[in-house]
Amino acid sequence: MVDGPLAPKLVYPEPNQAITVRDSNFIFGSVGTGRAQLTINGAPVKVAPNGTFLAYLPVPPPSAPRYEVIARNGTDSARLVVPVRVPGPRPDLALTGRLVVDSGSASPRGATNLALRDDEPVRVSIRAPANANVWASAGGTTQPLVNTSGNSFATDLPARLLRSGGALYAARGRDTVRFNLSRIAPGETSTPHWVMLGDPAAQNDTDATIIGRSTPSGTYKWMFVPGTIVEETGRSGGNIRVRLDSRLEVWVDSVRDLPAGYPSPRRTVGAMAIVPSPEWVDIIMPVSSVPPYLIEQDLNRLTLTLYGTQATPDIIKFLQNDSLVRVLNWVPEQSDRVRISMELSQPPYGYLVLYDSRGFVLRLRRPPRVNAARPLEGLTITVDPGHPPGGAIGPTGYTEAQGVLAVGMKLRDILQERGAHVVMTRTDMRPVDLHLRSVIARRANSHLLISVHENAFGEGIDPFPNVGTSTLFFHPQSEPLARLVQQGMMNQLGLRDLGIHYQNIAIGRTMWMPSIITEGLFLMVPEQEYAAKDPAYQERYARGVADGIEAYFRTFAR
Repeated sequence: MVDGPLAPKLVYPEPNQAITVRDSNFIFGSVGTGRAQLTINGAPVKVAPNGTFLAYLPVPPPSAPRYEVIARNGTDSARLVVPVRVPGPRPDLALTGRLVVDSGSASPRGATNLALRDDEPVRVSIRAPANANVWASAGGTTQPLVNTSGNSFATDLPARLLRSGGALYAARGRDTVRFNLSRIAPGETSTPHWVMLGDPAAQNDTDATIIGRSTPSGTYKWMFVPGTIVEETGRSGGNIRVRLDSRLEVWVDSVRDLPAGYPSPRRTVGAMAIVPSPEWVDIIMPVSSVPPYLIEQDLNRLTLTLYGTQATPDIIKFLQNDSLVRVLNWVPEQSDRVRISMELSQPPYGYLVLYDSRGFVLRLRRPPRVNAARPLEGLTITVDPGHPPGGAIGPTGYTEAQGVLAVGMKLRDILQERGAHVVMTRTDMRPVDLHLRSVIARRANSHLLISVHENAFGEGIDPFPNVGTSTLFFHPQSEPLARLVQQGMMNQLGLRDLGIHYQNIAIGRTMWMPSIITEGLFLMVPEQEYAAKDPAYQERYARGVADGIEAYFRTFAR
């Protein structure tokens, strides 16, 4: 029991912090003593024995944007007022009186940086009273907006009608309001606009991948080699749409413009070869320009799709009698797309994509040789204590970067005791770039990357029913590791089992080795922050992860 003087403090939110949700949000901090009675904006809040608290309360109204924290202990009391910035009230879209619409919802307006083809639909929308008449005028035509639900009105206009902009109207009785609509630039012309993804000087750097997404700012799906040439077909904000072949377009973050008249890439894969080495097998596909690609994983199969590419492999050389790649088949799915299927003798462990003097190379990594008695003996494991910069914070101000560094150092010691060589991405509180963390693991030729974290919620989520332990992965080859590490943590930590999650995580993009993120606890919860500071709890967290790692590698023992 902490029994100090009353000293209320909010760790979250900080003074004048903007709160983006309108309904309810969490709030946490400390009051100096576990004996205090606490109210926040009049609502009673439980205080933990160490004087910390976590509450989930209504967001203050715009008329009084503040949290009033009052702590009492016997006859003593202390008051703290923390001003915050909250969203303004939604306009009252009344059915009578003067017409009021939600001007902030009118779309598209302003500088959208939209570049679309003539027939591509552009959503025009606004919130207005249900009994209003709403329409758009653009390109010499008028189109009514449909009431899709409640106060929401919308329609789709072809982009060609908005080349010069347009206007959005809402009217009721004698009242009419008007909003100017954005101009939509042409996204594609009769002359292809070729662009390059990334810097071709980085083609030999397997850590320099270009991310492709199926929607603007969406989940990672494609990972292109720098120097890949594609056609730009549209823009949306800071996202660029590019064409991979005649039937597929994806979104990337940035491109380099190529000069007008730049020739289209001609990609034809000829004779292929499967070249084994002690630690990997190279599948070599001679091609004159690096193709866009996608790799898909099944249990004992990899499927490589090459876009904007043809194939005429008159021969496929299986050099040496190697057993990792049993069969390789190629299928021209369409005139500019090739699918190459590889039947493997065991599940994929890791892979890299390179483009060098030999052409496009898919390097398949062999699983490590494992000693059943000491499964970690001789293996290289990278331990990444997540953050800084950023990270979660607890009610006393204890940071995730502090907590996971302590766990990571203990995990290093345990793994080394069990025979592993351990590479640390950091051993102090200096920030490490997020991208560099997986680069460190790849350059160390690690067999595994573990990123240790402590969790937090986004604004507006009630923390009380949702806290526990979880493990995150991205590539399918990391899923078996995630399950065993999750079980190891559950055996040691005793919190709610939140399971394993496929998640869009940057650290998980590493393809050369299994890589996961562990989320041992939620730092904002008073009891869990208290545990995060406890060396014995840190040891249990580390031991649970180490046990899971060991169980994973034991599956490779022969």
